[in-house]
Amino acid sequence: MPLVILKKPQPPGLPVKLIVQIPCYNEENTLPQTVADIPRRIDGVDTVEILIVDDGSTDRTVEVARQIGVDHIVRNKSNKGLARAFRAGLDACLSHGADIIVNTDGDNQYAGKDIPKLIRPILDGAADMVVGDRQTARVAHFSAPKKALQWLGSSIVRRLSATDIPDAVSGFRAISREAAINLNIVSSFSYTVEMLIQAGKKHMTIASVPVDTNPKTRESRLFASIPQFIERSLTTMIRMYAMYQPLRFFFYLGVVQLLIGAVPIVRFLYFYAIGEGGGHIQSLILGGVLIITGFITFLVGLVADLINFNRQLLEMTLERVRRMELGEAAAGAASVKEKAPGAQDRADN
Repeated sequence: MPLVILKKPQPPGLPVKLIVQIPCYNEENTLPQTVADIPRRIDGVDTVEILIVDDGSTDRTVEVARQIGVDHIVRNKSNKGLARAFRAGLDACLSHGADIIVNTDGDNQYAGKDIPKLIRPILDGAADMVVGDRQTARVAHFSAPKKALQWLGSSIVRRLSATDIPDAVSGFRAISREAAINLNIVSSFSYTVEMLIQAGKKHMTIASVPVDTNPKTRESRLFASIPQFIERSLTTMIRMYAMYQPLRFFFYLGVVQLLIGAVPIVRFLYFYAIGEGGGHIQSLILGGVLIITGFITFLVGLVADLINFNRQLLEMTLERVRRMELGEAAAGAASVKEKAPGAQDRADN
């Protein structure tokens, strides 16, 4: 049963809290400018707070965060990767009562001044999630191969997720509270692709707005090389598509094996018809094996489709558990959480 999130504008008169979360790993040099660029007054928002997720930093990231007045700090004892840091931040933002969550990078890649534009579709009830479009073709410090990969990757993600997002790997995005409760990030590499495919398959409404980027401050730490980035991104795409469309995925895989298997069988039948089949029995064996494998793949697809229904039931249960936890206490999740000086937690009220 597909999940459909009903969209409605924020009710007038009720306070709206925005929390900007910033996953950080050794960002002591860039974090002050990133935080300084975040507007603290936004039309339609009553409270703007900032939360950082320190993903096992070995520098002074946490000390700097305290000094510059960050409202909430989430600390991972060791480096767990961007996706897990994002997930920990999402849980913490929900526990702190966020109505809208904005994710930005600690290296100050994204322009904080665009946050009001980024959250406007959510405030208006027009979207569950908004992704900032960096318009990568016009970003000066992006190399030609990187621009080509961004375009190709975004095209594939649009196809797999049935969405129309031009910059699929942009980390600058806004999420409504309802959407955040229903998202389940399981990847350990990057949340961007998984989040879009998952949101698309759950029938969330996803919008995109053009945003500016700041000059480059450092090299990316998400991947060591372009081939590694391609390999991990493709793995994530395949895994997520197979998770949410298992029958279709294994059906296509089975059809490919059947078609390949049919070729040597037709070849054997041709030689058999002209009386030379005795020397081509290996073609018959190869084709038979491929066809049997194709049928087994179909059966795997049926089993995976049944597992897919169980996954939906588990996600519905998880959603209810989250709502119960958020209603009883702002406890957060698996990371060690530390309240920054001056922070105001909803759990303390």
